[in-house]
Amino acid sequence: MATLGYYDVILKPVVTEKSMNLMADKKYTFLVHPEANKIQIKEAVEKMFPGTKVKSVHTMNKDGKTKRRGMVYGKTAKTKKAIVQLTAESADIEIFQGL
Repeated sequence: MATLGYYDVILKPVVTEKSMNLMADKKYTFLVHPEANKIQIKEAVEKMFPGTKVKSVHTMNKDGKTKRRGMVYGKTAKTKKAIVQLTAESADIEIFQGL
């Protein structure tokens, strides 16, 4: 596996009703690279968003769904989601502010 840069680790934020409710507790949800580990996710968040300090990282792997197109079966890509909790004195992440 090639080394992942911190800009390769976080793919995009997850914007759902549940993730918006978690923001009150300083928990932010991101789609991350499937091969990234918790340490890489923590470093990427702290480098990409200045002033943030990560308290913990929870990850979950989701397998791809089975899809059918005609008589051919296939699978969609597997994904990985990370819920990042910031410390109490940490700055908020700006990309979620206007949502």
